[in-house]
Amino acid sequence: MSEKEVLLTGDRPTGRLHIGHYVGSLKNRVALQNSGKYDPYIMIADKQAFTDNARDPEKIHNSLLEVALDYLAVGIDPQKTTIFVQSAIPELSELTEYFLNLVSIARLQRNPTVKTEIQQKGFGESIPAGFFIYPVSQAADIALFKGAVVPAGDDQEPMLEQTRELVRTFNKVYGVDLLKEPVGYFPPKGQGRIPGLDGVKMSKSLGNAIYLGDSSDELWAKVKSMYTDPTHVRVEDPGHIEGNMVFTYLDIFATDQARVDELKQQYQAGGLGDMKLKKELFEVLDTELAPIRDRRATLASDPVAVLNMLKEGSMRARQVGQATMQEVRAAMGIQYWD
Repeated sequence: MSEKEVLLTGDRPTGRLHIGHYVGSLKNRVALQNSGKYDPYIMIADKQAFTDNARDPEKIHNSLLEVALDYLAVGIDPQKTTIFVQSAIPELSELTEYFLNLVSIARLQRNPTVKTEIQQKGFGESIPAGFFIYPVSQAADIALFKGAVVPAGDDQEPMLEQTRELVRTFNKVYGVDLLKEPVGYFPPKGQGRIPGLDGVKMSKSLGNAIYLGDSSDELWAKVKSMYTDPTHVRVEDPGHIEGNMVFTYLDIFATDQARVDELKQQYQAGGLGDMKLKKELFEVLDTELAPIRDRRATLASDPVAVLNMLKEGSMRARQVGQATMQEVRAAMGIQYWD
């Protein structure tokens, strides 16, 4: 492994990635990859996806290629970043098992991210055990590669703290300074969580997301459906910008903020219609997403090449994982022979 600090991050393959992922973490990953300061790894977390999709394996299988295409289309370079598949690294399961002995059920129950997701998914009392312990699996994902920096959305800080606790406990119990405590690398304030078209959390299941591979026609149809100001009935009516998703997106994506400020003034004063405003946003988003869309379409024409890239990346990642597990077993006193 390189002497550079290791970046490690990833996504679950449960569908295409959307612009929330793009702003929340993908742009950071590309910038950090291209800085030359890090040794980046990106994991497609198919095993984690099974924690709440175990009865729909086809969904995960089909999404694997979609997520890989999104990575490559936004500028993740497999010559600079090792892209690998979680299930191809059995050492991750082994380290997860050891970590499970170092954390209590009560601690997992207190994890705010898990508590929120359990409510969102409506598990009730029927929480799959694999889902309940996935923060431990996530900690193993980071620790196996000695990940020092994790580009993530700001909602992932509780998961990172759980990882730091497990790493500290492991190192203390076994008297080593082997695994690293990761820090998060978060998007600029206000850009970590982009709301969906309707103003609530962007989600595949809610159908309120703009995907990186959406065509211009699909993009325009989604922008036209965006929530604005229900009191802005006529063009001449003064409008509100708070909670208006068009302005929320313009603030994030527009490069000409002077133009955005001008639009805000016109809208609040009256005289600017919602459709004209949405056309402004469409032009901004289409300019941003068109190169990604085009690269994605080109890459999708050769799926075998993409799968081979994932295979090669997984082989490289496994070599690193095997080396770390040798050190882990030695620290635990279970390296019984060479």
